[in-house]
Amino acid sequence: MAQSNYVFKYIIIGDSGVGKSCLLLQFTDKRFEPLHDLTIGVEFGARLISIQGRSVKLQIWDTAGQESFRSITRSYYRGASGALLVYDVTRRDTFTHLQSWLEDAKANANTALVIMLIGNKCDLDSKRQVSREEGEAFARSNGLMFMETSAKTSKNVDDAFLQTAALIYDNVQLGVIDASVVSGRPGMPTSNTHTANVNANNNNNNSSSCAC
Repeated sequence: MAQSNYVFKYIIIGDSGVGKSCLLLQFTDKRFEPLHDLTIGVEFGARLISIQGRSVKLQIWDTAGQESFRSITRSYYRGASGALLVYDVTRRDTFTHLQSWLEDAKANANTALVIMLIGNKCDLDSKRQVSREEGEAFARSNGLMFMETSAKTSKNVDDAFLQTAALIYDNVQLGVIDASVVSGRPGMPTSNTHTANVNANNNNNNSSSCAC
């Protein structure tokens, strides 16, 4: 019965202020907090979803983007099955820094880590500094999934997490990821867990437009 339930650990990485905490809050609580304190260390959230009739718990670690916390962030790659690498489409510097974050992920995570590149704040199109095409090109050249999101409007937020989970699930079935690593097991505080029945296996498109 243990093999029928999985726990996928996610880590959300990227520069400070790109909206990582807002993405987590939107996915777990379905709400947006425009004035969100900068993350100090890490924050945690969770949500239950369903993939092909099996219960999957997503345990999501939102990490601080400041350089002073990078050493703490690196320790949370251990055991992660998925990562959201986030930049702000209105701040080119956050896009420029993606390579550094990606190198960190590859150096500290397992080789089967599924990474979704997220261009957040796509609702602020008039302030855009990074085109969708640039995001797609970076993702393609680095073998990443890609999506533009808006934590404010919730555009594509669920899809970003669920498509990542669907690929992780497929990798488990194919043996790319050891099933024993993601077998359902206790350990995370239930008070921070938010439950929803979501079917993720129908999300097959690796990119999605954002016309917010």
